[in-house]
Amino acid sequence: MKTKLKGILTLFLALVVQISFAQEKTISGTVTETSGALPGVSVVIKGTSTGTETDFDGKYTIKADTGDVLSFSYIGYTTVEKTVGNSITIDVTLKESGEILDKIVVTAFGIKRAEKALGYSVQSIKGDAMTEARESNITNAISGKIAGVQVTGTSGSVGASSRIVLRGNSSITGNNEPLYVVDGVPISNSSFGSAGSSGGVDLPNGAADLNPDDIESITVLKGPNAAALYGLRAGNGVIVITTKRGNANKKFGVSINTNVTFSNPLLLPDYQNSYGQGGDTNNFNYVNGASGGVGDGVDESWGPALDAGLEFVQWDSQLINNGNPTPWISHPDNVKDFLDTGFNISNNVSITSGSFRLSIGNSDQKGMVPFTELKKFTIGASGSLDLGDYVKAGISINYINQDSNNIPISGYDNENPFQQFIWSARQVNFSDLKDWRSFPLAPVGTAAEGTPLNWNHNFQNNPYWVLETNRNTFEKDRIIGNVDITSQLSEHLTLTTTLGLDSFSQLETSRKAIGSNNAQNGSYFEIQRRFEELNASFLLNYNKNLTENIGFSLSVGGNHMHRKNNLTSGLLPALELPNLYALSNLQTGSVAGTNVNRDGFSYRSPRDSQQINSFYGYGQFSYKDMFFLDFTGRNDWSSILPTSNNSFFYPSVTGSILLSDVFEGLKENNVSFLKVRGGMVSSR
Repeated sequence: MKTKLKGILTLFLALVVQISFAQEKTISGTVTETSGALPGVSVVIKGTSTGTETDFDGKYTIKADTGDVLSFSYIGYTTVEKTVGNSITIDVTLKESGEILDKIVVTAFGIKRAEKALGYSVQSIKGDAMTEARESNITNAISGKIAGVQVTGTSGSVGASSRIVLRGNSSITGNNEPLYVVDGVPISNSSFGSAGSSGGVDLPNGAADLNPDDIESITVLKGPNAAALYGLRAGNGVIVITTKRGNANKKFGVSINTNVTFSNPLLLPDYQNSYGQGGDTNNFNYVNGASGGVGDGVDESWGPALDAGLEFVQWDSQLINNGNPTPWISHPDNVKDFLDTGFNISNNVSITSGSFRLSIGNSDQKGMVPFTELKKFTIGASGSLDLGDYVKAGISINYINQDSNNIPISGYDNENPFQQFIWSARQVNFSDLKDWRSFPLAPVGTAAEGTPLNWNHNFQNNPYWVLETNRNTFEKDRIIGNVDITSQLSEHLTLTTTLGLDSFSQLETSRKAIGSNNAQNGSYFEIQRRFEELNASFLLNYNKNLTENIGFSLSVGGNHMHRKNNLTSGLLPALELPNLYALSNLQTGSVAGTNVNRDGFSYRSPRDSQQINSFYGYGQFSYKDMFFLDFTGRNDWSSILPTSNNSFFYPSVTGSILLSDVFEGLKENNVSFLKVRGGMVSSR
């Protein structure tokens, strides 16, 4: 009996020990890769649908039993399995699998997705590509790197804007450019330049403000399906820019980058060099450059043959030969010699310490057109902070200052030296006009009276004098930033709230001295622009595997956008005092223009305000990581439309199948990746 009792007690004790070993416990740890923490790693108890994902710092928490096997997987990395033992901490380092096709891209609202799982066209480029062959405008840096993207630079001048179109134009008269989103915050890409066929100033587009050294990646979402979640502003696609941030697992580090680029014209017009200035093939005589002589008022070259041993009195005869005739010879490189070698020197210093990053950059660009330049100074700061076990806060802010003492005139305008060159006298060496301060003044009664000597006074001013005196200045201060808080509400549910700001102030001036060919009494124009867009949003995200083979995610959110524009301007058609450029220097008897553009036309609305309220949602079903079904929906309510008809709804459905995974024999026949996808989107 005693022996039986001992046996029963032993069996009972063993059972208790077994139960204690099988008891559920909380396992936590950090998943990293070679460069630091790895967010978004799937942590699943093998053989079940129970799992979680790592947070922004690569950390995770999951409840599991002793003996359970935890599977750590991430697209592009080799899956690692760990068995739960006595320890409650399991740290894992994942290694790249070498499968470059399973690339992670940043999609709408900053969500990272596997590119193979998307049912629409997405391409991305790393930030390193922005600085290898550095462009002052990051829009130009995208050119040639992503299929279906057309980038058009307006010119090679400093401050020139660039236009980008994804998959062709969708509108004949409207805007065809995509929406730019930086760290989840939509930003303005407007340039406000006035350049056209008849003249004007080309100003940098908004994306040119960004510092290439601060960019982590650029993702281009093409087509309406990709952009459906951004609503009416994203009908032409979306360019998602992610900036660099610190990493909690990285130690203190300093990075210094200096880049120097030089520029020269790739191609110049093919000028004729057989005939010189004037309209008489037998004679030319310069008197006042305004038809006082023979052919000197003509700004075209239909005159006597060049390089034929002829001599005539020319514009510079009074400077170099006491007013006597000088050789009538061609100057084939007179336009090329007028231009400078442009250069852009950029410097950037970034400091990273844990989850904090600070970046300071500057660039100094000198144009090929003499006396034109553009300077840029940027400061970028970002950081994150754990506010507890389940709450994380992040902040990112960028300050940009751009300043130019002179941005060149474009188009057919005699303030543009190239307009002068197109007509130009082929016997004139334009470089000889540079020392204009020592020249006599244009004769009284000519259109250029009171300005330095030039080869023609009927239609032109001395081009060097124009570039040094008649300046078009530009100054812009801009802040782009956001604050976000992410809360882990449960194992599968997170809530992210974001407040984003894009704000800038921009001052433009245009000066024309007294005696300017197209402003005899001088003129001054000034415009001050102020822009502010505030976006407040939330996103509730649910992610859970329904079974071992079926994945499911669902997100719902909302956004409030409030945009304000304000501009004030003034135009003086004539100056009272020379060389004083201020709105108070109005010539007596003249009438100033207010809230007008450079040509004197009034703005329709110098002030406006707009609001858009939005509600959206998106989700995905996946089966064995081979079959994917995505669905989205967004509704916008715009304040600029009548209340009874101010609502737009954008639903979309996309699906994709990885045929190369479904039919394994394809890979054996050297077909490494084959995918078919399709989608449908509408708006109403």
